Amino acid sequence: MSYLNTLVFGIYPYIAILIMLVGTWARYDNSQFTWRAQSSQILSKKNMVWASVMFHVGVLVIFFGHLVGLLTPHFVYEPFMSAGTKQVMAIVVGGIAGIMALIGGIALAVRRLTNPRVQASSSFSDNMIIVILMVQVALGMLTIYPTLGHLDGSTMLLLASWAQGILTFQGDAASHIAGVHWIYKTHIFLGLTIFVLFPFTRLVHMLSVPLEYFGRRYQVVRKRV
Repeated sequence: MSYLNTLVFGIYPYIAILIMLVGTWARYDNSQFTWRAQSSQILSKKNMVWASVMFHVGVLVIFFGHLVGLLTPHFVYEPFMSAGTKQVMAIVVGGIAGIMALIGGIALAVRRLTNPRVQASSSFSDNMIIVILMVQVALGMLTIYPTLGHLDGSTMLLLASWAQGILTFQGDAASHIAGVHWIYKTHIFLGLTIFVLFPFTRLVHMLSVPLEYFGRRYQVVRKRV
């Protein structure tokens, strides 16, 4: 079990990150035409706007919440916030964002899988990734249950130590989460697998921030006489 824990949470993270970085670079370099979200709004607008807004807002809050929560060293917030307080905040904010992402995502998934026009324009990866994202959000919501049993923030500190250990190339990073609940481990494993799938799905459009728009030259539009 120790070997398996090291393999999945000590070695697999580097494999997943490497595939994500190299795959994303290769796709951008060779297939820029596919670098888009391939919006299906033009095919069917029913239940589109509210579901899309809820899903994207929820996912963005969850993503940045994980980023800040896991990668911020404990000593940074320790002077003004205990680990337990931070954990309660994560439960509240993450719970609300998770509900938003689930409601919006499920509506979009049902629409994509059942609407004939949208279904005809969807690829296997489009259907697969929305389902995987919903499973991942649901797993994240399920982690609230074991978390409520220890509101002292101890497990959160272990998860943060693991994430920071991976990014700083600590050889014993996997040992930090060897004893955590299986729901956390499943959530982490699927999250890493999403990194692997990232370059091969529509998720790459997350990296396309339209910064050039703000510096572009004005377009002169003249009315035809």
